[in-house]
Amino acid sequence: MDAPLLALTRRRSGAPNGLPADTAAAENMRQLMQLRWIAVVGQTLTILFVHFALGVPLPLAEMLSVALFLAGANFVARMALPHHRVRNIEVMVALLIDMGVLTLQLYFSGGATNPFISLFLLQVVLGAILLPPASVAILLFAAGLSYALLTVRYVPLELPIGLIPEGADLFAIGRWIGFLMVATLLVMFIVRISRNLHARDDYLSDLRQHAAEEEGIVRMGLFASGAAHELGTPLGSLSVILADWRRMPAIAADPQLAGEVEEMQAEVRRCKAIVSDILHSAGQPRGEAMESVRAAAYLDELAAAWRPTHPQVPLGYSRDGVEAAVVAADPALRQAVWNLLDNAAAASPTGVGLIVRAEGEMLSIAVRDFGPGFEPDALAHVGKPYQSSKGAGHGLGLFLAANVARRLGGRLEARNLDSGAEVRILLPLAGTGGE
Repeated sequence: MDAPLLALTRRRSGAPNGLPADTAAAENMRQLMQLRWIAVVGQTLTILFVHFALGVPLPLAEMLSVALFLAGANFVARMALPHHRVRNIEVMVALLIDMGVLTLQLYFSGGATNPFISLFLLQVVLGAILLPPASVAILLFAAGLSYALLTVRYVPLELPIGLIPEGADLFAIGRWIGFLMVATLLVMFIVRISRNLHARDDYLSDLRQHAAEEEGIVRMGLFASGAAHELGTPLGSLSVILADWRRMPAIAADPQLAGEVEEMQAEVRRCKAIVSDILHSAGQPRGEAMESVRAAAYLDELAAAWRPTHPQVPLGYSRDGVEAAVVAADPALRQAVWNLLDNAAAASPTGVGLIVRAEGEMLSIAVRDFGPGFEPDALAHVGKPYQSSKGAGHGLGLFLAANVARRLGGRLEARNLDSGAEVRILLPLAGTGGE
């Protein structure tokens, strides 16, 4: 997108090409100051050309003084802009100053008979785009009053004899030039402003989408914490019953039954650990549980813990160049990577891969499978809730992983490979363990 001439929106904070936090009014003022410099140069050159080249006598001292005043006002505004927050009323005052300068220049050069009288429309249209209705009404009143005054009070132009060839109409030519100037400027501004409006709409659409996703996460968090609380009692009862079974002589004497009971106890312990993590996370304020961890040790432990839960699915785990890498992590990151591995195992029972490596200032945690890959429509909506080929209610794993990555300052990416698919969580490196 082109650099906005008249900014109507703020760019997202943290965007790669984002502007510093500033108001739309301040950006509009910057653009108006650029236009004002163009007006100062254009007025000065036009005055000198008409006076010296065409021989039309003009009050040079007065007209050049007005242009100098406009340049001085612009310089003062430029110096003051970085030091305070610009309000819409200041944008309106700037447009009124420009209108007043135009009125004085026209007063000294023919008043309403000057073909450049149509330049008033530019100020009114800009005000209609940039300002609220009350301010636009003031600009419209000022423009109408200035036009009315210039029809009765002005310094007439004295055209030298022989300046206008027979059959030519110098004022008609001037009106044509003025029309082209106004039309060109309006088209240029409106095209740029339309692009800015589309960018603003896209930005607001993203904000609404993120708000909806955050609301979904809150609902799921409340449901999960409630379910975890309710599951605590039956899991405790199962744990007690299994412990009693294991001490029973008939089961203790049967190695196969004893092994199955021990396996059930391990699964119950895992369920209790998951429930405890959910309740712990639900009790933490947002971001409080976040901490810096060594990526290598963190993911080594995660891979080692995941393997026993899917003993029939081989896990190919590798990491490169991350021995000293440090990232910000919280309990949700472990569950996010775990969900990706579970999804990969469901799609590829023959094996999955977990590849960890540093890519510039980011840590890449890639989960690969050898399944059929993503459908094109699903790939275009990776990270959106309930986008799954498994049916209604599924697809939350990628959605939660995407939100965890975004909360930690990273992002989630997915792609199809020649054989299977790859989903990556990219996280910013917080430093190295040796720092």
